[in-house]
Amino acid sequence: MTPVRLMRSFATVGGWTLASRILGFVRDILMAKYIGAGAVADAFFVAFSLPNMFRRFFAEGAFNAAFLPLFTKKLSDSKDEAEDFARDAYWFMASLLIVFSVVAMVAMPLLVFAMSAGFAGDDRFDMAVVFGRIAFPYILFISLTALISGMLNATGRFWAAAAAPILLNAAFIGALLLGAAMDWPMGLVLSWAVPVGGLAQLTVVWLAVRRAGFRLSIRRPRLTPELKRLFIIAAPAVLAGGVVQINLIVGRQVASFTENAISWLSYADRLYQLPLGVVGIAVGVVLLPELSRRLRQGEEAGARDAFSRGMEFALALTLPAAVALVVVAQPIISVLFERGAFTREDTVNTALALAVYGLGLPAFVLHKVLQPLYFAREDTRSPFRYALNSMVVNVVIAVGLMPFLGFIAAAWGTTLAAWAMVWQLWRGARPMGEAARPDARMRDRFWRMMVASALMGLCLWGVASGLAPMLEGPARAFGLLALVGVGGLSYFGLGALIGAFRLSDFRDAMRRGDKAPPA
Repeated sequence: MTPVRLMRSFATVGGWTLASRILGFVRDILMAKYIGAGAVADAFFVAFSLPNMFRRFFAEGAFNAAFLPLFTKKLSDSKDEAEDFARDAYWFMASLLIVFSVVAMVAMPLLVFAMSAGFAGDDRFDMAVVFGRIAFPYILFISLTALISGMLNATGRFWAAAAAPILLNAAFIGALLLGAAMDWPMGLVLSWAVPVGGLAQLTVVWLAVRRAGFRLSIRRPRLTPELKRLFIIAAPAVLAGGVVQINLIVGRQVASFTENAISWLSYADRLYQLPLGVVGIAVGVVLLPELSRRLRQGEEAGARDAFSRGMEFALALTLPAAVALVVVAQPIISVLFERGAFTREDTVNTALALAVYGLGLPAFVLHKVLQPLYFAREDTRSPFRYALNSMVVNVVIAVGLMPFLGFIAAAWGTTLAAWAMVWQLWRGARPMGEAARPDARMRDRFWRMMVASALMGLCLWGVASGLAPMLEGPARAFGLLALVGVGGLSYFGLGALIGAFRLSDFRDAMRRGDKAPPA
């Protein structure tokens, strides 16, 4: 894949992800309006986090990290062999997840307590148990969706997998509007929207993979030698995923002892997930199959170019986003959420969490860029060791600072643990040779991106100070639009002027190219 086509693939995935995240904002705005940051919101966020937490064991974080390189290898040898391998993996995973979902639904009270012990003894606990039992089957649909998405990504067909999450947000929005019109209990409405949206996503990628020429017809689950090898490779990634989820549990536990804190952290999480999803996930999705192909063919120079362009694309968009989230966190939260049941106090606390997450945004994205270096080499053990160390950092900070900082200690733990993970991934990649080292162009552009982002931050701070009355009044939406315009113009203008990037790079990337050509 040429550098232009590689950047175009990043843009394809990022563009669809951006559309999904925009719908996600609409969803969150409606949620803030109808349920605010109270008990129902806390209970739903915990319930929804449970299938999302476990999906990282069976989907993106673990299983696919091992599945995709093996599938790519088989695909290069024989499409029939690759299809047979994928069919075995699909139906074995489906049978495993059906059993797991039933067990989890029965044990839901224990899961809720493990996630949020602070709920014990109040209404939030019982609501979270009910919501969790309704929402949990989502893990089956989304994990199978992730496996099929890996097949599509390996063949260079990115659009369907990237577009599928739009359907989940559409299900949420439709459910919220219908629930408001019919005066239904919003917690139950949102919970039922979760499995409905998951089934819709699975349907879309299933149809896409059939159009790509693969058939996943029903097969009796069987543990083949290929699947045994898959599980051996995936095991460390599963454990690493478990460590990451322990970090999540620590944060939730810390927040659960402060009323409404889980909601504050969740709304802030949704906002920093926008650049993380558009940039980090896009790069990670495209980079892993590309690096796998290059390394398999012995193309060290091509692998280095792919890695460098991935990092360049990621940082060019992530650094200014991180600065913006820190500098104008409160206006962003106020305009998007402060209405209906979402109060001024909710705005202040959510903005504080958003600013802390913003400081960690580059680390969250670099994590997505660096991990494919390991997974492309079928090395899942090293990320596991690094994740263990990061977990210790998170626990020490979140729990240790809780008595002094309150709920925000959970956000600090997440951010600093992310930077610890990136440092370890970077250091551990040194023995991998030239393919794991940014090229001269990336190194030259990096510091220029830093300067452009800092200057943009100064512009935002100055304009935000001048627009303070507007940002606090009824015209605050126009004030935020002005800030967005100033941020975009100052960053891209100054960045192009000092050589941080060429505007033509972004223009070329946005030209349509859903299917990448063979490498």
